Amino acid sequence: MALFLAADGQCAACGRQLQPGWHSDHVEAWSHGGVTDVVNGQALCPQCNLKKGSGSMADAFDLRDWQQEARERYHSRNGGTEQNFLVVATPGAGKTTFALTIAEDLISQGTIEQIVVVAPTAHLRIQWSQASSKRGIQLDHRFVNANGVIGKDFDGVAVTYQAVASEPMLWRKLCSMKRTLVVFDEIHHAGEGDGQKWGPALKQAFEVARRRLLLSGTPFRTDGSAIPFVEYEEGRAVPGYNYDYGMALTDGGVVRPAVFPAMDGESQWRRSGEIAVTSLALADTDEKTVPPALKAALDPNGQWIPSVLREADAALTQARIDTPDAGGLIVAFDQSAARSYAQILQNITGEEPAVAVSDEPEASRIIKGFADSERRWIVAVQMVAEGVDIPRLAVGVYASRIRTQMFFIQVAGRFVRLRGEDDETTARLFIPSIQPLLSYAQDIEKTVDAVLASEEKRVREIQENGDGETEEPLSLFPTFETVGSSQAVHHTTIASGESITPEEMNYAQSVMNRAGSAPRGTTPEYVALILRAVGATTTVPSQNPVVETEKTPLADQKHDVRRLLRRKVGRYAVVANKPHEHIHAELNRHFRDTAKTATLENLLQRVALIDRWLEEQK
Repeated sequence: MALFLAADGQCAACGRQLQPGWHSDHVEAWSHGGVTDVVNGQALCPQCNLKKGSGSMADAFDLRDWQQEARERYHSRNGGTEQNFLVVATPGAGKTTFALTIAEDLISQGTIEQIVVVAPTAHLRIQWSQASSKRGIQLDHRFVNANGVIGKDFDGVAVTYQAVASEPMLWRKLCSMKRTLVVFDEIHHAGEGDGQKWGPALKQAFEVARRRLLLSGTPFRTDGSAIPFVEYEEGRAVPGYNYDYGMALTDGGVVRPAVFPAMDGESQWRRSGEIAVTSLALADTDEKTVPPALKAALDPNGQWIPSVLREADAALTQARIDTPDAGGLIVAFDQSAARSYAQILQNITGEEPAVAVSDEPEASRIIKGFADSERRWIVAVQMVAEGVDIPRLAVGVYASRIRTQMFFIQVAGRFVRLRGEDDETTARLFIPSIQPLLSYAQDIEKTVDAVLASEEKRVREIQENGDGETEEPLSLFPTFETVGSSQAVHHTTIASGESITPEEMNYAQSVMNRAGSAPRGTTPEYVALILRAVGATTTVPSQNPVVETEKTPLADQKHDVRRLLRRKVGRYAVVANKPHEHIHAELNRHFRDTAKTATLENLLQRVALIDRWLEEQK
């Protein structure tokens, strides 16, 4: 209020009359050490504040070369008026930072007035709200369709695909009321849900938007269906800008190298009264044997998965010598298996792992708590397949039955995010030694463009054979009963796109032992490749994460105040013997607004008024 009065109700930069939702700005940026005090504050309209943010805050949000190049290409396409722009970028490349930069540019130009971010999960809504809040953009990640309108003190909302698809006409109306930028996070999800009706619903909702920015690391779908607002040529998505894993690895400073220890072992199951036995590495010779062989191997009651978890934990222990907070992730095939794997890990390590499953109401908090801690392991089903940022992950176990390329890339993407320029960690993802996982591991460093056509064809063939992201159909695979599995044995290790045999690994380890002292972090994979033909480098340094104080997003602040207000109203209802709805109605009349759309200042004033009423009742 002091800033508003000092500016005589006008923007300190452009002089325009301040409207509800104006910004109180740090003259010296908060991220640069500026104090939160009226002596360092000024009242700005949202456009001027965001324009200032994309300028004076440039040092705090330096763009990578690819981000700046993509930004320039975005603004140059069709004179900067192109409605749809698809950015394909590898996990960890910084798609969120790029999108927020474009949003700032468009706001400062007056091209848009509000932002709608559409994400696959509620957890990603929170991440978008937190990231945008640091840049002065307030996104309401708690918005629900029943609200009907966006709060006046928000610059936009973060919402899920499912929520939009359930009420497309509401979102069409919201986008028609203001010039809107829609950011689709992981746009390949747009064809999912309710018999694949999400795509048409999203097109109906957002075809009236002024601009649409599409983000994805895997711009295709396993069912081959088209993605809304994506341009295709000969069945392939045409990105406005492409930055794949291979390019990022070449650039350095963006993603880590990764190796894939492939674990073999025997699986046993009963079919039609007979017991079948096969090794995982040989199961791919007969497509009908892959699902039961993999299911038996992943059975927590067998010997295979416990032995893999022991191997993985040993690898994590090694990684934590140089990186004390290095963490591990198990991607399980269902919630029951996730909890069983967690118990096995607890028996191995003596430490209870974090478990994040979809029916846990606190799953997002569990993931964030793990990311900010030094705990060894987290076990999850599909929540961390994409978009979830846990940079300290160094070791993983792929214990899912899903064998599609898209899901495998998403899981691998959780481990390749670089923590900083000094981070030289080599990620390890333990996988079953079956096809097509071995091929995916070998292809992980190739560009998406080079493998897209062939991999889409392969995935479609897998779908036609009945193996997708769910249990295999009984009509294609006779009923079988899991009998057991042997302990896992190393089949091969995929490093730098090459397959290294256990013999080569053992020989490399013996050479390292004879050589004595080696550079910190030197791995057997590195030595094996050198011994083979003078190959790549993989090192593991120490890395102390910088602890950064985060601003609380506006949505969370208002949520806390509303919760306090509800408690105050409840208390006043008792002492004044009035219904809750009557008290809220009286507050609404007094402030000429509703608590649903009220600003943070208005909510605080409501709390103060309730306090006064309570005092009068004494």
